[in-house]
This record gives sequence, C-alpha cells and structure tokens, in this order.
Amino acid sequence: MKIRLFNKIAAVGLAKLPEGFAASEDAAEYDGVLVRSANLFEEDFPATLRGIARAGAGVNNIPIDKCTQSGICVFNTPGANANAVRELALCALLLAARDVAGGIEWAKSLAGDPDAAKKVEKGKSAFAGREISGKTLGIFGLGAIGSLLANAALGLGMEVVGFDPWLGVPGALRLDPRVKILSDKAEVFKKSDFVSVHVPSTPENRGMINAEAIELMKDGAAVLNLARADLINEEDVLAALGSGKLSRYVTDFPTPGVIGKKGVVAIPHLGASTEEAEDNCAVMAACQLADFLTAGNVKNSVNFPALSLPSGEGERIAVLASCECEALGKLLAGALSGASAKRGDVCYAIAQVKSAAEAKKALEGANGVIRVFTF
Repeated sequence: MKIRLFNKIAAVGLAKLPEGFAASEDAAEYDGVLVRSANLFEEDFPATLRGIARAGAGVNNIPIDKCTQSGICVFNTPGANANAVRELALCALLLAARDVAGGIEWAKSLAGDPDAAKKVEKGKSAFAGREISGKTLGIFGLGAIGSLLANAALGLGMEVVGFDPWLGVPGALRLDPRVKILSDKAEVFKKSDFVSVHVPSTPENRGMINAEAIELMKDGAAVLNLARADLINEEDVLAALGSGKLSRYVTDFPTPGVIGKKGVVAIPHLGASTEEAEDNCAVMAACQLADFLTAGNVKNSVNFPALSLPSGEGERIAVLASCECEALGKLLAGALSGASAKRGDVCYAIAQVKSAAEAKKALEGANGVIRVFTF
C-alpha cells in the first residue's frame, strides 16, 4: 500500500502503518493520504485512492462531497488534540482578562533604558485587567474540547454555562455537574463575561458571533475563538471593540481583517501545536486509515458510516452505495457474514464471501453502487 503525505506526519504515527505500507511525499499513485492542513481541493486524486486521514479534527481543507461521490473515505481524529486546545483556551482566557500581550510589547520598548524599572512601576496601570475567578464563561460546543475547558474553568473558580444541541449522554457524563447546560443561545450570551466557541464551521454556525449576538452580551465581555475564523463576523466584532461593547477578541486564526486591530489578540493557530497533540493525531489517523485499507473497517469518518466486521471465513469485500441499492441487500443475504450501516443518503457494507472477485463482478455497474473494495 502506498500512502501520500501532504504534510509532515509525526514519526510515531507513521510507525503504526503495517508492514507493506510505504509512505512518501511524492507518490504519484497511492491508496491512502495522510494530511494535516494542506489544501486538497485542487488535487487530482488518482483512481487508486481509497482513504484520506486528517491528523486533526477539522476537515475544511478536504473536498468531502467530491470524495463521497468517488467512494473515498475521509477520516478525522476527534479528541486527539483536545487537551492541547483546552490549554491554549485557558491561556486565551487570561489574555482576554488581562492585557498581558500589550504589557509585554510595551516592556520590550524599554530595552536598554536605565530607568526601565521606574517606568514599569509608573506605567503598568495602563495594562491593568480583571480576574477570571467569579466570572462566567459561556461555551458553545461541549464536545471533546469544550467539555475539558468547562471542567478546567470551574477549577479556576469560574461559573460555566454551555450550549450544545447535539450533546448526548456520553458527552454530558464528561461534564462536571456544576456546568449549567442552557437550551437557549441568547441566555448564554446574556450571562457570560467570556464567550468561547468550540463548534464546527457549518452554514448554521458561520458568523454566529455577530452584531445581534454581541448586543446580548454584557458590556465589556470578551470573545475567544479557537475553532474557526468564519464563526465570527469580523466587521461586527471590530465595531464592538471600537465602541467598548467588547473588551477583547482572542483568536487562534489571524486574518488580514483582524491582525493588528485594537483589542485583538491574534495567536498564530497554535491550538494543536504541541508535540503530544501532533503525536496523538498522527497515531489515530494512521491506525484508522490502515484499518480501512486492510479490512474496510470505518471509525471516525466524516462521510462514511461507522462500521466494523471481525475477520471470518472466506474473502472480504466492502461496498459503498446509495441506500436504495438492491444489490447491497443481495450481497449481504448471500454472504458468509456481513454488516451494514447508513449515513445520510449512502449505505456501507462489509461482508465475508466465498469469492471477493465474483462478488465484485456482480456488484460493479449495479444501480446505486458507488464503489467496491476488496481486501
């Protein structure tokens, strides 16, 4: 199996690829892709490509629809970098509460000044801030990162309120019971001294921090964005910073519109930039991709349904098809063993059959079949 690397992937992850796998940055024909932030929208994928694994949670650099239409399974690594982002979010909280960044830059301007110590004592009041203990943190998105941040903020003496319409029982159990889960977005904005967003970039979420939302916030509130740049309306946020409605905007996504603007603390996308996070993401991505390429098992895919089947008698085949595909049912009915799952408009099945070659021949070209894999 040939794996194309579009970014540097931690060696500990590459070491998880099974014997017979070869990873390189210049393969022309390849079966799988390991990627971090490289933009794949303009890539012409070879017909041999079966799976793409993103060493990270976001997949906005990958053409998901195109991949689904071509039967290419796309994976991400949710939770692998959650602690790293949680720690940076805590740093962002402090940067929002106290003008540490501005103070550091001012202190640098005193380099070589023999009266620096006196000037520091006289000028430090310009960078005075507030403490986060006793304040309220509002979190949008209580997934792997948001839940860790919520629990940590409680430990720092904060009150925490959150909003997540997709929060299930496993997610709720991760949260400290002191976290107040609200059913109304508006109430989160109204109650919070600090608002932190940890949601994906979807049509529903883009621009969610806008003039209407900011108007609901307390005067002097701060916004933290370590998720995606387009979750905020830049013009509205900058206007609110200018009027004093917002005290600070701390983001891990510097854009031309916010860099250097008053009240903005721009961090150069360091959320997952720790050795530990990069190792965790690389290991998870490599293992998921290898399991799919060798056995068809799917875990943490963003376009295929989750499905796995233990090894059994016979040969192995997997099929991605539209959910109306009758051939899929016939395959499973005649298989030695098999399983199927649905996601949106597509169904995916894995089966142990007497002859994978014969099953593939019968399936290819059948109405609704998108792609057939044999192992």
